[in-house]
Amino acid sequence: MWKRTALSDTDAITILERGLEMNKENEYIQIDLLKIFEGIIGRFWMVALCMILCGALLFSYAAFYLSPMYEASVMVYVNNSSFSVGATTFSISASEISAARGLVDTYLVILKTRSTLNEVIRLGELDYTYEQLVGKISAEAVNETEVFSIKVTCGDPYEAEHIANTIARVLPDKIAAIVEGSAARIVDYAVVPSQKVSPSIRKYTLVGLLLGALASCGVIVVIELLDDRIRTENYLLENFSTIPLLSVIPDMLEEKNGGQYYYSKYGRYSRYSKYDGSYEQPKKPKAAAKSTAKKAGGKK
Repeated sequence: MWKRTALSDTDAITILERGLEMNKENEYIQIDLLKIFEGIIGRFWMVALCMILCGALLFSYAAFYLSPMYEASVMVYVNNSSFSVGATTFSISASEISAARGLVDTYLVILKTRSTLNEVIRLGELDYTYEQLVGKISAEAVNETEVFSIKVTCGDPYEAEHIANTIARVLPDKIAAIVEGSAARIVDYAVVPSQKVSPSIRKYTLVGLLLGALASCGVIVVIELLDDRIRTENYLLENFSTIPLLSVIPDMLEEKNGGQYYYSKYGRYSRYSKYDGSYEQPKKPKAAAKSTAKKAGGKK
């Protein structure tokens, strides 16, 4: 027959210390992905709130703070029957030019030289320095052909169109003067843009929503990783398997333990209560009500 013995406080502390020492020897970091996922789901209101706040913040920044920018572009075609390097002259065909990206890149370098842009500033009567104007111009080859596109970005659509067309007037002569045998022709002149190219309010809003979701989920993950509170018996068994489980205190508020009924049964109206000795809630006495009714009847 088994005999139940009680552990003293000293014995319990000794057991816990030994278990902790053994656990430290095999200490490692364990991340419960299910727990983190449940934490995110449980705090979904936080994620939604952060997404709304960040999205609204970047939406307001793009819509009310950033200045709209407009882009005008011209397309230039360059054809070389020959070009020279020093005293030597070479002849190349159009197919060879289209394959030689370095030739088109040469024209793009000529476009952004100080002499070319200073001429653009003079002819266009622009109130810009060379450094300011070069930051507004971009150029690239179109599908590795002899045609390249020149784009001018400004806050004023009419100014963007004016600068682009002024470049179209200056650049062909500059290319012909520098590269012997070249001929530059304008494929398409610039027109006044009707729509802005930046900022994209939709893009800023989506980025804000994404940043809000990532930031809130990151905070929740940190909270869950730093939460070392013991909530269930399984937590002890999984993380401190070397420490014996002495007892478990039930949660009186859980429905499986009776919930409020448990308190009503063993609490205020229990056998430990001063009202009566039954386990059920006592009925209120009706003697006072009957005597009051008799007195009222006697007066009649």
